[in-house]
Amino acid sequence: MVEFKGRSESIFVVTVVFLCISFTAVCLRCFVRLRLMRAFGWDDSLMLFAMAWNILFAICGITGAIYGMGQKFEQILVVNPKNVQTAMFWWWLGQISYVFTVVLAKISIALALLRLTVAKAHSILLWVVIGVSVVIGLVFWFMLTLQCHPVSFFWERTGDGKCISTDILIDIAYLYSVTATLCDFVLGLLPFLLVWNLQMNTKTKAALAGILSMGCVASAAVIVRIPYLHTYKDPEFLYATTQISIWSNVEAGLGITAGSLVTLRPLFRWFRGESYAGTRSARRTAGSFPLSSMERGTKGSKHDPNGTKFWRPDVDPEDSHAVVTTIQTSRGSRNSSQEDLNPRRNSLHGVNVEKTFLVTSDDV
Repeated sequence: MVEFKGRSESIFVVTVVFLCISFTAVCLRCFVRLRLMRAFGWDDSLMLFAMAWNILFAICGITGAIYGMGQKFEQILVVNPKNVQTAMFWWWLGQISYVFTVVLAKISIALALLRLTVAKAHSILLWVVIGVSVVIGLVFWFMLTLQCHPVSFFWERTGDGKCISTDILIDIAYLYSVTATLCDFVLGLLPFLLVWNLQMNTKTKAALAGILSMGCVASAAVIVRIPYLHTYKDPEFLYATTQISIWSNVEAGLGITAGSLVTLRPLFRWFRGESYAGTRSARRTAGSFPLSSMERGTKGSKHDPNGTKFWRPDVDPEDSHAVVTTIQTSRGSRNSSQEDLNPRRNSLHGVNVEKTFLVTSDDV
């Protein structure tokens, strides 16, 4: 049984909880995309990669907490002096995996929203968010990875080596946090603009925009973490940076979970007994599906009473009126993870409904 001291237990518990929540959300997302919708898009793939990095990030937090993250150096040295280097190594590896986790999750959310855009300005804004997230993420990652020379000097602190000023790292961390928060706000507010002109009531618009905006909830953890960034230069590094570790795990877990929950609407319908496999198959394969039956003759059309009774129980078989309703579908995208709320101009994707009415009169 591992005995946690200081704040190690807090790091361990928060890491495990948010790992389980985010992992469950991604598993449900994969079930919906692969089993129910049968369409796995780029945003789904990126979220899967984000989850893989999040697992590594969680392993770093859990292992680091076991070896001393969240404890003062004197507490660690009493148990085993080598645990200080081990805990510092897992901290270093964790901060690297953290950057990949949150950046990939943010890109995934932006790509999902990109499919719903009609206005060119909205598309440009989302690409700017993606570009800024990648650039600032890479800068932050390089600074964290190469802050010491040699790299191992970060956790060994023995022999000849040097590290850049912690003030520079803190400034970059502030820049990254502010930029990440602004990008999250864009991802949270843009859905309201996307649904503004849709033909639906205000209540439905608000609900839809709220669902699409869930991906920005990770910004709350970023904002909470900002006041603790100065602890990066505290002499009791592993103990003082506990809040940074905790809220970084919360940010990663919330971002992945919220970004995946947006895609789970078909799952609730599936629980209510609706079949999505047939629906998605129909969207991918062009064809016509008759909802009522009519037997065609050489001269005119002869109505089939038995077919009508089977397809349309509301129609009297002895009546001479018949209705043929046909749904004409076009080939959908196999890698599309969400339906377009606003069809694009000159788009071949869509559903055409054709109705044919046949009215005959019998001689008296």
